[in-house]
Amino acid sequence: QVQLVESGGGLVQAGGSLRLSCAASGRTLGRYVMGWFRQAPEKEREFVGGIIWSGGNTVYANSVKGRFTFFRDTDKNTVYLQMNSLKPEETAVYHCAARASTLGVITTDSSRYDYWGQGTQVTVSS
Repeated sequence: QVQLVESGGGLVQAGGSLRLSCAASGRTLGRYVMGWFRQAPEKEREFVGGIIWSGGNTVYANSVKGRFTFFRDTDKNTVYLQMNSLKPEETAVYHCAARASTLGVITTDSSRYDYWGQGTQVTVSS
């Protein structure tokens, strides 16, 4: 069992930055991949990116490449999502998720993730 708690959301002006945190507890993350998804009201859930905990390998959605970056702190069991140059259309609830993955594959399919945080609201104003 893994518990995930997101934090760091808030209101930011277009072009601004936020750093989201996802703190994990309950189980080691050594064989897990961590994914980030976002969902705006009445829109489909969207894959943002993912990171392999053990090696730090990352995958980003094309829409965020060059602007979003994952970091991890192994001592704190925390993954950070640094979001720069935010756009109003990126207003959404952001969730972190986790899944066991011995092969270290980062999937974009939200149904493949077993554990989810409660979400944190990101609002980008224009």
